[in-house]
Amino acid sequence: MQEQKVLVNAERLKETIERFADFGRTDHNGVTRLSLSKEDIKARTYLISCCEELGMTVKVDDVANIYATMEGNEDLPPLVMGSHLDSVKKGGRFDGVLGVIAALEVARTLHDHHIKPKIPFMLVDFTNEEGARFDPAMMCSGIITGKFDKSEMLKSTDSEGVTFGEALAASGYEGGAGNRLQEASAYLEMHIEQGPVLESEEKTIGVVEGVVGMVNEEIEVCGESDHAGTTPMSMRKDALFAATDVITLLRKKLSRLDSNLVYTMGRMLVSPNIHTVIPNRVTFTLEARHKDPDVVAQVVQAINELPDSIGGCSIRARKLWARETVEFDHKICDQLECSTKELGYSYKRMYSGAGHDAQYIADFIPTAMIFVPSVHGKSHCEEELTSYEDCAKGVNVALDAVLSMILDE
Repeated sequence: MQEQKVLVNAERLKETIERFADFGRTDHNGVTRLSLSKEDIKARTYLISCCEELGMTVKVDDVANIYATMEGNEDLPPLVMGSHLDSVKKGGRFDGVLGVIAALEVARTLHDHHIKPKIPFMLVDFTNEEGARFDPAMMCSGIITGKFDKSEMLKSTDSEGVTFGEALAASGYEGGAGNRLQEASAYLEMHIEQGPVLESEEKTIGVVEGVVGMVNEEIEVCGESDHAGTTPMSMRKDALFAATDVITLLRKKLSRLDSNLVYTMGRMLVSPNIHTVIPNRVTFTLEARHKDPDVVAQVVQAINELPDSIGGCSIRARKLWARETVEFDHKICDQLECSTKELGYSYKRMYSGAGHDAQYIADFIPTAMIFVPSVHGKSHCEEELTSYEDCAKGVNVALDAVLSMILDE
């Protein structure tokens, strides 16, 4: 390692964050930049111009993922760093795009200091990470890693009925399948935490060791509809009352499990949803997340142990989907921790509760992530904020780790 640390240009980083926020900036200083929208295309065009100014070679694959490469001294697999440019509707200025900007600032710093790496350094922008325009989230990192079938993804439609395939063809960013990311020495992704932990613990850096596993189940409670004014309470089979009993029972059971378990009942449908009719059917979702698969299994067990009926109403559960905990590369995590210590920043090792492209890339490339604090834990909203100072510190950690991995010994 060098005695005098090379640091990023913090003022330039701030200006770049705000420049990208201009592509879809909202009235309340947030961003709406849906995948392959005109705002996204403008951001992509600007990103490519910035990379080409540094002499980087830019390629685009068949699902519009962008790869910009700075040559190394040897023809070896690159070190890759990036994230995504797309946002949710009325999202923030930092989610996703900060990871791409961080990679750009690392490349700019290498260029500023005339540092030619031993191995190539590659910046990547993954298409449609948010899934805000086209389902599912992390679509195109999922396609190139075999998680999703491309032919099916091309059929995914937005709220206007436009398919992903149509938007891709119209975007001008449909490249060749041969340009897909196939091998790399490592993948780094910097991201805002999107939660309150780092701020509440007064830590500057999160060294992310993995992405927690999760399960999503739908629970259906069926009763009988009758007149709301003429049916005695003792003779009702009210599905909503029964559903609230089920929810209370589940909360009691789940609260006894690990304190790091998080769970959400985020969607509820009541039928017939008329104020003069007793509900005959209620469905609601239960999503639970934890890094330990045994804890997730205990959640599933608690659901499976629900009674068959409550208050004369039947109860049935079905799994919608699940994912296993993804463990990141321990060696890279150790390097990020080492870089953070050498820079004198406070930190903690942690897991991500949210999904990221990194969890798919980790299947075939050694991967790790860096988190920087989110003010009040806010994300996916216009109030999303990370201080420019913390952004610069996060990129400094990434830069230091990159230098340790790409320079000749």
